[in-house]
Amino acid sequence: MSDIETTTVCEEGYACTSQVGDFDLQIDATDETGPNPNAALVATYASCYIPAFRVGGGQRGEDDLGKLQIDASATLDDEDDLESIVFDLHVEADLDDETAEEIVARGEDICHVHSALKADLQAEINVHSGAF
Repeated sequence: MSDIETTTVCEEGYACTSQVGDFDLQIDATDETGPNPNAALVATYASCYIPAFRVGGGQRGEDDLGKLQIDASATLDDEDDLESIVFDLHVEADLDDETAEEIVARGEDICHVHSALKADLQAEINVHSGAF
């Protein structure tokens, strides 16, 4: 039995609708009706990493990180495959560098998308504490 089940349908062209639980997710390779798969992957990665960072902070005694925001950027190779990802993580709490690095590492261990990606495509994460 599967832990996750989705159904993805493409009626024509390059736009797909995925049924994920009770949600419809629009992905379009041409960026016309939704984000393209690479953009959706980068956004999913960031959406997974933020709660992982928050949990990692709690495990390191930083229970009140406040607002978190990731500005993600990615580069593509000549075949439009993801080549690199960078997260600029803005943290409302004022963290020293050592604490931020510890929480980043713990977040990487917790984030399921981070674990699923090949090592040379895992995000480089830059923390900007005291950001808000």
